Amino acid sequence: MHCFVQYCGWLSRTRLVNPLPLILLSLLAYPGTGWALSAKELVQAALERTRHQVTYDGSYRSISYPGGDVPSHTGVCTDVVVRSYRAMGIDLQKLVHVDMQKHFTLYPSQRIWGLHKPDSNIDHRRVPNLQVFFSRHGEQLTITDNPSDFQPGDLVTWHLPGNLPHIGIVSDQYDPATKNPLIVHNIGMGPKLDDMLFIYPITGHYRYLPGS
Repeated sequence: MHCFVQYCGWLSRTRLVNPLPLILLSLLAYPGTGWALSAKELVQAALERTRHQVTYDGSYRSISYPGGDVPSHTGVCTDVVVRSYRAMGIDLQKLVHVDMQKHFTLYPSQRIWGLHKPDSNIDHRRVPNLQVFFSRHGEQLTITDNPSDFQPGDLVTWHLPGNLPHIGIVSDQYDPATKNPLIVHNIGMGPKLDDMLFIYPITGHYRYLPGS
C-alpha cells in the first residue's frame, strides 16, 4: 500500500495524471483494504505474533470500535487471527460487525450465546462467528488428512476437548519428521508455532485473502 501511495504522490506532483481515479479504482476492486493481501504477508504477520508474550484471557471487555483490541499482553486464539489481519490493514472487528448487522440470523450468536443483536466488543473474537464470516467472504475449503492440502495463510478451526472451538493460521514452515505445516495459534500459552494440524478434529478450512 505504501508503494501505491508513493506512486500516486509522484503522479500528483508531476501534474500529468489525476491520482483520484486510480485510488477509487483500487478501493472498488478491494473493498475495505485498498490492496490485495497475499498469503505470504499474512503468514509473516502471524509469525510475528509468536514474538509477543501474551497471557491467555478470554474475558469479555469493552473495546473501541473500529480498530479496537483487548490489552496487547492478553488474548486468545482468535486474537492471533484478528491481530495478524489487522497488521495488514484488515479490521476483522469492523468487517464481522458490519456483516452481522446485515445478516445476523446467519451467525450463531443467538443460538450459542443468546444474543439478539451484534456486539462489536466480542463477536470477532468468537471462533464460530469467524467461521461464518470466512465461509461467506472467503473460500471454504475441503477438510482432508493430506497436509499438502493446507497452504500457507489458510485458516483452520478445530474442536478441542471440553467442546471448545479453536482457530489457527497455517504457516510456511514444516515439521521435518511429520512433513505437516506448522500452525500459528494460541491454545493457552500465548502465540506459538506448533505441529498440531491433525491433533484435534478439524471443523473448518478456509482461505481469506481479500483482493487476491
